[in-house]
Amino acid sequence: MKKLLVVSTLVCSPIIGCSPPAPSVSASGTPAPTAGMTLHDNMRRLWADHVVWTRQYIVAATTDDPSANVALARLMRNQEDIGNAVKPFYGDAAGAKLTDLLKQHISVAGELVTAAKAGDQAKQADADKRWHDNAAEIATFLSSANPNWPRETLVGMLNNHLALTTKEAVARLQKNWADDQSIFDNIYTQAMEMADALSSGIIKQFPEKV
Repeated sequence: MKKLLVVSTLVCSPIIGCSPPAPSVSASGTPAPTAGMTLHDNMRRLWADHVVWTRQYIVAATTDDPSANVALARLMRNQEDIGNAVKPFYGDAAGAKLTDLLKQHISVAGELVTAAKAGDQAKQADADKRWHDNAAEIATFLSSANPNWPRETLVGMLNNHLALTTKEAVARLQKNWADDQSIFDNIYTQAMEMADALSSGIIKQFPEKV
C-alpha cells in the first residue's frame, strides 16, 4: 500500500497554539466549503447510495422483478465509487482492493437473499458466514491503512450493517411492511455513522489534504 508523507499545514502561535487555517470566504460572504467538508459530504452520498440501491435490489429480488439486475449493476458501480474515493489518499491499488472486497460483499448478499427467498437454510447459513468473513476482511484492510480506524470498531459497525440488512430482507419476504420501513430508517442512520467514521479518519490522517 502506498504511504503518503504527511506535512502539517496548521497555523501555530506561541500564545494560542496551533489551529487550522481559516476557511476561505465566497463572494456572498459565507465560508466556502473546505476539502474536509466536501469529503464528508461525498462519503455520506456514497453510503446513502449503497443502502438505497441495496434496498432497491432487495425489493426487486424478493418479488422476481426484472429490475433487480439493473439495481444490482448500479450497486456494483457504487462499490467502484467508494474505492475511487479513497484512491487520492491510499493509491490506486488500495482503492481497487477495497472495490474488490466491497463487490464480494454485494455478491454474497445476493446469494443470501436468494437462499432466504427459497427457504434454503443451509445455503443461507453458508452465505451468512462468508458475508461476515468478508466484513472482517474489509475491517482488517481498512484498519491497516489508517490508525484512526480500529479494527474491532470497524468489525462492529460492519456486522451491525449486515444484521440490519438481513432483517430488512426478512421483513420484505414476510411482508412485514411496518418493520421493513423502520429497519430501513435504522439502516440509513447507521450508514451515515459509517460514512462519518471513514471521512473523519481520513481527515485526521491527512490534514494537509483536507
